[in-house]
Amino acid sequence: MYIQTYLTKTPYQSQHWRVDMDENNIAWVTIDVVGSSANILSGDVLEELAKLLPSLVAAKPAGAVFRSGKKSGFIAGADIKEFTQFKTVAQARDRIRKVRPIFMGIEELDFPTVAQISGFCLGGGLELALCCDYRVAEDLPATKLGLPEVKLGIHPGFGGTVRLPRLVGELTALDMILTGKSLSAKKAKKIGLVDWVVPARHLSRTVTALIDKHPTPRKSKAIQRLAAAPFIRSSVAYFLRKKLEKKAPKAQYPAPHAVIDLWQDREFIETWEQYDQEIDSIANLFVGSTAQNLISLFLQGERMKELGKGGKVKPQRLHVVGAGVMGGDIAAWCAFNGMTVTLQDTNQTMIANTLQRALKLFKIKTRDRHIIQAAMDRLIPDIAGYGVKKADVVLEAIFENLEAKQKLLAAMEPQLKPGAILATNTSSIRLEDIAKSLKNPDKFVGIHFFNPVSRMPLVEVVVGEKTSQETIKAGCNFTTAIRRSPLPVKSGPGFLINRILMPYLFEGIQLVAEGASPEAVDNAAKEFGMPMGPITLVDVVGLDICLSVAKILDTSGKHVVPPLLQHLVDRHHLGKKTGQGFYRYVKGKQGKSITNSHGNLPNDGSLRMFAALVNETVACFSDGVVDDIDLLDTGVVFGTGFAPFRGGPMHYIAKEGVDTWITKLEALQQTHGERFTPHPGWKILDFSAVNFVEERDHEKTDFRHNTPMARKHFMRPVPGTH
Repeated sequence: MYIQTYLTKTPYQSQHWRVDMDENNIAWVTIDVVGSSANILSGDVLEELAKLLPSLVAAKPAGAVFRSGKKSGFIAGADIKEFTQFKTVAQARDRIRKVRPIFMGIEELDFPTVAQISGFCLGGGLELALCCDYRVAEDLPATKLGLPEVKLGIHPGFGGTVRLPRLVGELTALDMILTGKSLSAKKAKKIGLVDWVVPARHLSRTVTALIDKHPTPRKSKAIQRLAAAPFIRSSVAYFLRKKLEKKAPKAQYPAPHAVIDLWQDREFIETWEQYDQEIDSIANLFVGSTAQNLISLFLQGERMKELGKGGKVKPQRLHVVGAGVMGGDIAAWCAFNGMTVTLQDTNQTMIANTLQRALKLFKIKTRDRHIIQAAMDRLIPDIAGYGVKKADVVLEAIFENLEAKQKLLAAMEPQLKPGAILATNTSSIRLEDIAKSLKNPDKFVGIHFFNPVSRMPLVEVVVGEKTSQETIKAGCNFTTAIRRSPLPVKSGPGFLINRILMPYLFEGIQLVAEGASPEAVDNAAKEFGMPMGPITLVDVVGLDICLSVAKILDTSGKHVVPPLLQHLVDRHHLGKKTGQGFYRYVKGKQGKSITNSHGNLPNDGSLRMFAALVNETVACFSDGVVDDIDLLDTGVVFGTGFAPFRGGPMHYIAKEGVDTWITKLEALQQTHGERFTPHPGWKILDFSAVNFVEERDHEKTDFRHNTPMARKHFMRPVPGTH
């Protein structure tokens, strides 16, 4: 950087931190965590920061700039792996309490401080930046600021719930914390989260000028503090809870509700008590099953991304054959993520429709005209298929027909350049069957996307009997390059996600056939924690597609296709795309169901749906479709939306007990038939080697019952003694 030329002395240096003084007596405090591609605030990193602060004070600088030595970003947050080590509330509380005097030490420095932010600034990283007097962000698409803790079942614990409202206003802060969303540098500037947004060449000059002029640090405006007024606060909290309960019920996701509790109770308490309450609240959340399950899912998601690292070649060019909804959306998503994509189809109208949908998608994802135009330029119509010879990945995404896929792939195989891989987006056909037409089946892999491509995080990397390890790695590499999580699965009818979904969907349809209303079936699934009910999901996917996949999967005869599904397809009631399936649709919006039934769900209705799902999950694990329980659970959550707070179907089974589930299935088998026969895999299911969430010490203290009178007896902790 520009300033490096003028650095004169180093008053403090440790493994992860360095303080350099320049000729203007400004201290440049650089975090550069050893052995990590990103800066994280682990325990040892924070301990070093605590030791650094006295040296910084002793240097008596004119000001201090906190910055990153990484190209990837400022600070990604706390070390999430450490969160899994908390066994009791007291243990979690003690660990978090140690951070408070460190951050307060930064906040109380008697010289101006600036956080210089390039790239991501998330969680604990943003909480550290909030302790500084000023924040300057680099004008860069990769610069993102946010407090995403709620997505892990917790909330900010290093003072973020206290400091952020003081800076940007009550409602703006609540919105950021409750949603966990990240903001671009310019949006952060608009709400007052950062003071300046400048290009890289002006960063050093801007932070130096701030320290030199030392303007009054920004605070929220009076109108932004209006929601915190005593006569308004309770009403705002009531409205927020009511709205939140619909999307994230407190029983399932307690963290956002805890945020509202903290905010509402701050009307009559001092700042130091607010920090205490924040710590006690997050400590309670840490040991709950929701947080532990969500943290586990996050860590397994990161593990999936690692599967795509280390490939020989980073894919840069993709050729897609098939400009239908799926093929076109895959092409658009890859183009948006930096790949040059050629799109082949014999139907020019289909390609034109893809380009229109792509433009709409890009405008949703960004307002930057230059980014949109660049993405459109990378999405190239290619009716003749010239792109096959140049592509690193050639992906077939035509309709589900074995002979058509074999013929197409066999014709393209001789055109591949050295090192390229041939892939199919088939949703259910075995790779071994498709590969019979290929001369090099070792270079053939399944790359199965889910709809909608731009929103579904999971991609199944389907492994055939002859698929080489190098090709598997290349498939995972391609997937991570477009910001998706790869899950290697063994080839077989339906692979993992469709195979698990179908029995669940069938049971939902069967309940409707027996007289339950589609609404009752869907509501039961959503009460369980699913984002969408099975009947609505069938309508969205398409009844004809579900029927087609069902017939491919139904090799054993165990999962009989519900006659009602066949009946509706015969009448061309295919779901949302035709305006009518189990529900009617007007301009794409769901209306009343076609049955006009008000029938309630039978007492065992919800159990039947999820018993079908978990029984098939055990079958998939037993058959080796995925042989890692943690990855299987994460894949099912990412691919089906299975209630994340439950941690995945295997976690759900482990919590209730294998014997309990076998008993339930046997009872359903006697009542409803052989489709509920427990799979033999139940008998050999062993969770002993898996670190599932335990029921932990949950000495929860409800601070909402502490009256202002009781609170005045609390003693303020002495800084540095906890």
